[in-house]
Amino acid sequence: MSKQLLSRIKRVLSNEKREIKTVGMGFFRAAVLIPLIIEKDKESILFEVRASEMAWQPGEICFPGGKVEPRDANEKEAAIRETVEELGINAKNIEVIGEMGEVVSPIGVILKPYIGIIEVTDYKLSKKEVAQVFKVPLAMLLDMKPIKAHMEMGNRPLDDFPFELVPHYNDEWKRRRTYEVLFYKFEDRVIWGLTAQVLSDFIDICRN
Repeated sequence: MSKQLLSRIKRVLSNEKREIKTVGMGFFRAAVLIPLIIEKDKESILFEVRASEMAWQPGEICFPGGKVEPRDANEKEAAIRETVEELGINAKNIEVIGEMGEVVSPIGVILKPYIGIIEVTDYKLSKKEVAQVFKVPLAMLLDMKPIKAHMEMGNRPLDDFPFELVPHYNDEWKRRRTYEVLFYKFEDRVIWGLTAQVLSDFIDICRN
């Protein structure tokens, strides 16, 4: 390798973005806000119930947030924008107090959670996205233990797989790994999946 080529490679690598590579898996980046509501010196977490018309996880419980769009400067801006749009509040009423580590979900999301205090309780919900909201006291969540279950992931080659290149490759489903799924029950509601995982991580932070 020539010194000139080596120098060029070093220069390109110095400007390369250090991002998670998800080869062929179609992952997308998203951000959420864990909204804290403080009333009479008591903290609660606000949750959304997704509208039944939504294509992605209709009727399920989630935090405000969504996909990071090209117009967003970063994940934090995406979390704030989505919260403003979904709850119908002003960005000035959101105080972001911290962030958590990214969560890479088996369902195809690289999720960045932020924690923020919402200073208003009068919402103009985006009915296309949010059916309703509800609060859970933080003290109650700190006392909860989630139900734990497990999901299994696998893969199998499709019709365009070049079996002639790897003739001994099996065409049946192959078990790859299992992963843990959490469930929190509050009254008649169930918080589960990725939202429950992020919630669990936040509760651990609060306990520590």
